[in-house]
Amino acid sequence: MSPSRRVIILGGLALALGWGALVVYGPSCPLCVTKVPVVGSAEPPADVSAPNPLPLSSTLELEKMTWMELRDRVKGGFTRVIVPTGGIEQNGPFVALNKHDLIAKAVSVRVAELVGNTIVAPVVSFVPEGGFNPRTGHMRYPGTISLSSDTFQKLLQDIVTSLSLSGFQEIVVVGDSRDSQDDIVRAVSQRTPQNSQNARVRYLTEFYNYEGVRAWLRERGLNETPENFHEELAFSLQLMAIDPSAVRYDPRLAVGAKSLGGVSLEDRERMTALGREIIEWRAKLIADAIRAK
Repeated sequence: MSPSRRVIILGGLALALGWGALVVYGPSCPLCVTKVPVVGSAEPPADVSAPNPLPLSSTLELEKMTWMELRDRVKGGFTRVIVPTGGIEQNGPFVALNKHDLIAKAVSVRVAELVGNTIVAPVVSFVPEGGFNPRTGHMRYPGTISLSSDTFQKLLQDIVTSLSLSGFQEIVVVGDSRDSQDDIVRAVSQRTPQNSQNARVRYLTEFYNYEGVRAWLRERGLNETPENFHEELAFSLQLMAIDPSAVRYDPRLAVGAKSLGGVSLEDRERMTALGREIIEWRAKLIADAIRAK
């Protein structure tokens, strides 16, 4: 056999083996000459330092920013981020399932405005709300979405890690739902320190200070008596200021549900104004706590 013919045969055999390996092994084929690029390289992308072609927006909500806007905000001194946690849970016949989400976001944004140099992360909607089997707590009602304590803490851990990698130096984790407070404390104290790029991670008890809100209401002559369903004046007044549809304001009055806990809701203007005052009172309390610690 001539040398030239031998080269042709060997070349064809190698090509056949390569294609066969590709069929067997797929893109990770160890015998294929062409290497498939690795996705998720640790190298920063080429455009990560590219200039932003647009002026910065005025929003303080992370999810409403472009990545360039966030990058430039952080570089410009916005090195604190608030991570609000809410909850998707049953709240009686008149209140939307996302009650805590709406309130947590509204209060957090107002806090960010007051303290300055602060961004608000998306609300963490999913928190522990009860057990699955047997069903306990709010999980006994349709629509509630619950996490186990371990899953919730791991979720917060990964959120904190992600935000610290974006350059935030102070990460404040807060919650508007009573049942999630202990898990937030555990996540902040036990799970996040080794994953936060030396960012300061904090939990504020002042965010969930509804005893203070109830006292504030009593000082204004609003003496509430408990209802036999899961709704409370301290929350619903805030919702009236944020989104009256979340408390089904017009429909509930139309069916005769004109009071809550013995307090009349019929003076819509006054109730809405009280809701705004509660949000402002809470935000100032939390802002003072952020500045003080």
